[in-house]
Amino acid sequence: MININYYIMLNILNLLILLLLLLMGIAFLTLLERKVLGYIQMRKGPNKLGVGGIFQPFSDAIKLLTKELFYVFKSNYNLFYLCPLFMFSLMMIMWLLYPYYTNIYFLNYSILMMIVLMTLGSYLIIFMGWSSNSIYSMMGSIRSVSQMLSYEVSFILIIFVLMFMGESYTLIDLMKFQKNFWFLFVMYPLFIMYFISIMAELNRSPMDFIEGESELVSGFNIEYFSGGFALIFLGEYGMIIFFSFISVMLFTNLLVEGSIFFFINIFNMMIIIMRGLLPRMRYDELMYLCWKIILPMILMYIILIMGLKFFMFMIMV
Repeated sequence: MININYYIMLNILNLLILLLLLLMGIAFLTLLERKVLGYIQMRKGPNKLGVGGIFQPFSDAIKLLTKELFYVFKSNYNLFYLCPLFMFSLMMIMWLLYPYYTNIYFLNYSILMMIVLMTLGSYLIIFMGWSSNSIYSMMGSIRSVSQMLSYEVSFILIIFVLMFMGESYTLIDLMKFQKNFWFLFVMYPLFIMYFISIMAELNRSPMDFIEGESELVSGFNIEYFSGGFALIFLGEYGMIIFFSFISVMLFTNLLVEGSIFFFINIFNMMIIIMRGLLPRMRYDELMYLCWKIILPMILMYIILIMGLKFFMFMIMV
């Protein structure tokens, strides 16, 4: 007889280890980003705390979490303080879609679940901007939401192309489909468009228009401080690591074959280096890139894949 309590405890332990490893990963990802950007810009970066600045993330966490909490004048207090917690919780829920070995559940529609959870992030950002009672926050949230919604269209259509190829809604089936060839090589232009969409979705340079310092001063999170800012920060960088995993799973077969972490680190380094190398785009250029260049190319890809599928089906019949 199977003891279901054993598997439940194993799953809870798995999630606790995930939380611990994710928090440590976010901490040292921030250190890696600051060091890489420092050397790109011909400076040192954090190097005072510990050996090579290795204790800098812990110092930043202690500084943020020990700051005073106070009410923002005329803000919507409930939404203002709950939205950062929801943002961090949404990031953690996204990590449940990762196919763990010790899970007692299996999601047949994990890709569709990921798309649904991604769209919820836009609501949280607009709520954070509105509840802060600040013009800068509201403008930053509007720009961020319009950018995220525009590039979610291209992101979802790219996922649809991959689902048409693999004929499944599950990440595991997509990886099994790539046993003999990787989508990364077969559909390399699609990967480039996917990477651009991910950069816009994550609000990373050169597409971080929520943080246009000359006009927005940090965007929707300008009124956040202490633990609220720390939760927003954890949510954003946790999503960077999550999309690094998802990207490797969508375009390669490395989770089945092993050595996935090497390519995840490469993806993270690509995102970090883009911030140091490229200047911020103009906002109208960003929208032009999405609606006039990326979207028509993805639609042509969909027509091509569906035509090939239909042609192969007619030959088989």
